[in-house]
Amino acid sequence: QVQLVESGGGLVQSGGSLRLSCAASGLTFSTYVAGWFRQAPGMEREFVARISMSGSKPYYADSVKGRFTISRDNAKNTLYLQMNSLKPEDTAVYYCAADRSTAQLMGVRAGYWGQGTQVTVSS
Repeated sequence: QVQLVESGGGLVQSGGSLRLSCAASGLTFSTYVAGWFRQAPGMEREFVARISMSGSKPYYADSVKGRFTISRDNAKNTLYLQMNSLKPEDTAVYYCAADRSTAQLMGVRAGYWGQGTQVTVSS
């Protein structure tokens, strides 16, 4: 059974930092493209960042470029998102996702999703 379990969310002041983790099990994680998405209340789920299977090719949404860093440790089956210089508009539930297809992942149609972790940034 495939599971993706996020952790590391919380409440932080504007300008602060958080590091999200996503522990994967039940799949050969190194053969999946992985990414982070977020969903604010009343909004659609949106892409935040993705990373290639090897971890060599990160890609970011313009809204987080230069502030967030995605990484992965395939030996630990874990995906990370380091979030710096957080803004109130970053407030959302953050989800990790994995798929063998980059297109599926980017279309918000990934095969596997975590349950989400809340990030709240106060002004």
